[in-house]
Formats: sequence, C-alpha cells, structure tokens
Amino acid sequence: MAITKVWIEEGCTSCGMCEDICPQVFEMPDEAVVKEDADFAANEDCIKESAEECPVEVIKYS
Repeated sequence: MAITKVWIEEGCTSCGMCEDICPQVFEMPDEAVVKEDADFAANEDCIKESAEECPVEVIKYS
C-alpha cells in the first residue's frame, strides 16, 4: 500500500539523518519537517529508511 501521510512526532533531536537519507521529503530548518509538496509515493523507500534509521523513532508514516 502506498504511503499517503508522513509526520514527525515530538522529540526530534535535529540530527539531520532524515534529510541526509531522503532530502526529497524531509528538511531541517531548526527541527526536521516534512516538505509540503513532497511526493510520498515516489519516495517510499527512503521514507521507510528514514523512519528505521531515526535514532529517536519519531518519523511516522501510513
């Protein structure tokens, strides 16, 4: 099933790993955020990898 929603829960440590892994979806101004115009379907693999690699496990998707 395609990813249709990505969010970041409280607790981000601003490590920048998600942006390094998947810059098409995540950016780090001060704290990690999901880009508004991100194409989740085209970036499913890197979204999943970002969630798996997040040291505080705050990246969620459905």
